[in-house]
Amino acid sequence: MTDNTPDAIPSNTVDHQLSAYNYTLPPSQIAQNPVTPRDHSKLLIIDSQITHQHSHFYDLGDWLSPGDLLVLNNTKVIPARLFGRKSSGGAVEVLLVEPQDEQRWLALVRPGKRIQPGAEILFGEAESPLMRGLVESKDDSTGGRIIKFVPEAEASIESLIYQLGQVPLPPYITESESLPNQYQTVYAQKTGAIAAPTAGLHFTETLLEKLAQKGIQTAEITLHVGIGTFRPVEVTDIKTHEMHQERIEVSTETVEKIRQTKANGGRVITVGTTSTRALEGVAAICGGLKAYTGRTDLFIYPGYQWKVIDGMITNFHLPGSSLLMMVSALIGRERLMEIYEDAIAQNYRFYSFGDAMLILPKATINADH
Repeated sequence: MTDNTPDAIPSNTVDHQLSAYNYTLPPSQIAQNPVTPRDHSKLLIIDSQITHQHSHFYDLGDWLSPGDLLVLNNTKVIPARLFGRKSSGGAVEVLLVEPQDEQRWLALVRPGKRIQPGAEILFGEAESPLMRGLVESKDDSTGGRIIKFVPEAEASIESLIYQLGQVPLPPYITESESLPNQYQTVYAQKTGAIAAPTAGLHFTETLLEKLAQKGIQTAEITLHVGIGTFRPVEVTDIKTHEMHQERIEVSTETVEKIRQTKANGGRVITVGTTSTRALEGVAAICGGLKAYTGRTDLFIYPGYQWKVIDGMITNFHLPGSSLLMMVSALIGRERLMEIYEDAIAQNYRFYSFGDAMLILPKATINADH
């Protein structure tokens, strides 16, 4: 069995300081809208331990080999942002995070200080609300609230969420003209995320077919993107940061595809930090890669010993984010910061609707490139 799994990058004290993950990005390079077609975004290729190159996402297949396996996150974003009002009339914004049972959700609320247990939130028209939310308790781990939803008519809570809710774009996207389906991957299937696995937004059906024709396989996992993915790291020593748990599912079929790929000398390349976290999280929980349904709170930062993946496709991440630290664990913090500087100089577009990177730490690239 060939093991292409990247070696752990030796870390130092600086790598574990939050201040080491800062950089300055011109606001004009925060992508407000996706590129059309999806696969026409730029693609920065990290093809060795010392070089990187520039390409486009539609040429992804030129950088992969027959027998490689792409692991996709098939989660689907729900319209998790609801706008309501207190019975006294004050406006309330609710971001659904995770269902607790058929009626209750863990949610973030704004303004949080004014929404205490016992409060009632009305959704729909003022004269005839469609649904009520009863705030039952606080959740100390997230700062959120447990809200029990009660429909006013014979309608399901799920249908009312889809009727009343909006897809929650990240706060740095302030002037977007995107359509809701542009914040979903073309292979999204399992509903439950409050944010898209954005590295997957670059794929089109045509590109996936082209990759398949070359002998590049795909497998799917599910990680419902939640607070753990986008909450900022706020501690000076990042080793003390605690990730919030997110729901994951890795099937027997996907595990077998990964094993077979490695046995045949192919590479397992995750599409996005969420797919990476799911596979590595399962390996950490189970002592190796196995079929698993549950949760992970794995935090990957420099010094991490990789267990499953051989490479990653990812977007460009916010300063000080756990995602930036994960990518640093794959190629080294100093090198990543240098690559980010070059990407800024080359006018790459950043964050959710931005451009992408393909990281192949042990790649052998064709001489044509």
